[in-house]
This record gives sequence, C-alpha cells and structure tokens, in this order.
Amino acid sequence: MSNSDQAEYWAAQKSWATHQAQMDALLQPVLDLVLSETDLKPAEKVLDIGCGTGASTHAAAQAVGPSGHALGVDISPTLLEVARTRLTEIPQAQIREADAQTAPLGHGFDAMISRFGVMFFSDTPAAFRNIARALIPGGRLIMAAWAPPAVNPWFMRPAEVARTILGEMPPTDRTEPGPFAFDTPERILPMLRAAGLQDAICTRHDLSLPSGSPKAAADLCMAIGPAVRALRYFEADETQRTAVRSGLRTMFEEFATPDGLRIPAAINLYTARTPA
Repeated sequence: MSNSDQAEYWAAQKSWATHQAQMDALLQPVLDLVLSETDLKPAEKVLDIGCGTGASTHAAAQAVGPSGHALGVDISPTLLEVARTRLTEIPQAQIREADAQTAPLGHGFDAMISRFGVMFFSDTPAAFRNIARALIPGGRLIMAAWAPPAVNPWFMRPAEVARTILGEMPPTDRTEPGPFAFDTPERILPMLRAAGLQDAICTRHDLSLPSGSPKAAADLCMAIGPAVRALRYFEADETQRTAVRSGLRTMFEEFATPDGLRIPAAINLYTARTPA
C-alpha cells in the first residue's frame, strides 16, 4: 500500500475509534515500555508518530508537563477526532493530521516516540530522514513494533481460528507496509542508519497483554485484526461469523488467569539518535 492508500485505509477504520478504550487497555504495556525507555523530562518536546486515538500523546504530554509540548501526528482523521476530544483539557498537547513521511513536522523536538505507528511507510528511510529533521541534535527515537507473528498469539491464533473455519487466505509479504513490517531487525536497522541515525539498536521485550474475558477478546477480534480480514475476504455469512466468534472465545480461554486473560506478546523496541 502506498502512503495515500494507507491514509484511505486508516480513515475508514471506525472500529479502532469505536473500540478505543479496549485497545488502549490491551496495548497499555507496550505504551509503558515506550515511555519507560524514552524517560521524558518536564519541559521536553516530544513528537508522537502514528498517535491514533491519542493515548500515547496524552501520556507523553502528562510526562513533559505544562512547560513541555507533545505533538501527535497521524494520517487518519477518524482516529484523530477521538484524539482531539481526549486532549482538550491538556494545553501542552497538540494533534495534527499529516503524513510523517513527507510533511514538515517542525523543529526542536527532544524525542520521537511511536507505539505501532512506524510500520506503514512506503519509504521508511525517507520517513526517518524527515522525522530526524524535526529533532534536536542528539534527539532520541523510541519505536515499538511487533516481533514476528509466530511469537504474537494475539495475531496468530485468531488467524488460525478463521483459517480452520473459512479456509486459507492468500499469502502476504511481511516486508510490505503493515503490522509486521518491522519484525526483522536485520532488515530495519540498516534503514535507520541509511536515514543518518546513530546508535540504532533493537531489543526484544516479552510482555503480557491484558485482554479482559474470552468473550470480550473474541468480540474485539471480530472487529479488529486478522480474523476480520478473513471474514471480509470470504464474505462470511452469519453462520460462519458465529462459528468464528465461538472458535475465538474457546481459543482465548487457554489464556485465562485469575486476573483475566493475559496474552503473551513479543515487541521489537527500536532506539536511535540523531547526530549530536
């Protein structure tokens, strides 16, 4: 998908806006990881790429305080409408609809953060060159992306359930823009260096995603994720949709704990700096 295709796709993703609270809770451990690594200080300026419905921008703005500034950038007006609503009472937070690969992003940012917002560029080195221009010398970049799908059952298991009921989907190229475009550090780190960034490294982190109940997780997967892609591809009827939902609920019961569902997840955390 080109960047314009991505813009069209994400503008249509009303399900992400509808399920904003549930997605924020699910992905909170990933945001905590990003913010812990970034270690934002009061009065700093932070650029949040792919801010979506604004959870990460909200957290960054709180971290830098009233004397700082947090700018959230995304290409989806649908998601940014939610973000603007949740940030109205935080004057140091700003939201902007823009393509971070090509749009001028301003200057003087101490850090760039991203929670799953950097895997969708059609030209990743160009995007990082553009982002780097917005950072101060020595500015830091901290980006969370999914590790390979085989170690992320939140993706793999729903896809397996849908495949069992509906059939095989056409294969996808994970090097193309998409959720797993950054799953191979050996491919991504040279891109960061090609963009002129220094000290580029990737560390893998194993987390646990809180997912509520099996029913709640199944319902979410019927709205967002690989099962949805399969349902649309096969034009599933109501009987098939019911079977997929039931299969998802049964599958998620495997991850039940006394504190609710805990889905294992593996995250690639990329960090780099602009030249000092």
